[in-house]
Amino acid sequence: MASKLATPVDIEAYLRSVGAKIVAVSPRGRALFTQGEPADDVFYIQEGSVRLSVLSKAGKEAVVAMFGAGDFVGEGALAGQAVRMGSATATVPTKVLQVQKGAMQRLLHEQHEFSDNFIAYMLSRNIRVEADLVDQLFNRSEKRLARALLLLARYGTPDQEHRVLPKVSQEVLAETIGTTRSRVNFFMNKFRRLGFIDYNGGLKVNDSLLTVVLHD
Repeated sequence: MASKLATPVDIEAYLRSVGAKIVAVSPRGRALFTQGEPADDVFYIQEGSVRLSVLSKAGKEAVVAMFGAGDFVGEGALAGQAVRMGSATATVPTKVLQVQKGAMQRLLHEQHEFSDNFIAYMLSRNIRVEADLVDQLFNRSEKRLARALLLLARYGTPDQEHRVLPKVSQEVLAETIGTTRSRVNFFMNKFRRLGFIDYNGGLKVNDSLLTVVLHD
């Protein structure tokens, strides 16, 4: 998951001020947008989880990233992207704010507080992308899974309620970290046995899971 905006700003109020509309994405598996579609809108996730994937010409799908509440998706439209380079799909019932590209561009030009925070968000996300690449190249699957769960749970942010996640399928986790479902199942059971995670109306990620990431 990418980092939230840097300082406390009422992002939803800004987006609604330029006509953003609420879109409920349900059930799981419904797409916000698909690869090859015109890139006309930007989405801000209010609730739920979205995965970004790319489909090759040979029909092979790769998960690029996972996003949650407080993240933007589809912002490539603001940088001149004419068509979507990937597909954004809800992994759980999800609610987003959809804002037209032109309205978002005006907001960025006219509201400096919003613009500053959006830039900080994108810079933070670029750092995350680099860290994700290093993670995929050098870390074993157990550590990659632990890191993915901590990011989904917003580890290190003051918003504690984001520590409990909606159900995320093991298939999606496996695709995200580049391993098999059976390996994810093995490690999830191990994490639960060690008290790193709990299941109680959702997936609760405990701070102790960080030990897996820090252990060499």
